[in-house]
Amino acid sequence: MKRIIFLFLIAIGVNGLAKAQQNKMPTPDEIAKKNVEDLDKRLKLNDTQKSVIYRFTFNQAKEQAELIKRQQAGNSREEDVDKFYKLQNETSKNIRNVLKGEQQTEYDKVIEERLSGKSAKGKNKKKKKGEEEEVESDIKGLLSAPPLELQKQ
Repeated sequence: MKRIIFLFLIAIGVNGLAKAQQNKMPTPDEIAKKNVEDLDKRLKLNDTQKSVIYRFTFNQAKEQAELIKRQQAGNSREEDVDKFYKLQNETSKNIRNVLKGEQQTEYDKVIEERLSGKSAKGKNKKKKKGEEEEVESDIKGLLSAPPLELQKQ
């Protein structure tokens, strides 16, 4: 009897872990709230700005979620990809119009960081002793020798 109960509990535990591991896509509401919270931390938004930005990001997330569902179902079209990025650009432009002065320049930095994959958290990370600073470079850094034209000069 103890073995049966033990096996039953293990089965319930494994089932619970399996459900927890499933990737659940956040709802448009969750995406919009997180976006507004992140921007508020960096830009010090007032209540009106938060409300307007929430509306823009919620609409974007809702439409993009529909596009993603269509793609997962295998019904996507080429123009869906264009529409996806157009939504991002429109939303970014609309948000920028809501912001004032210094907020706009800081928002541009936020967008640049998001596009480059950097996070604001990573900036303040201190190097440990003996660690070298990671240097970003373009493909020129991968070339083994400078082109012949440069060697002659």
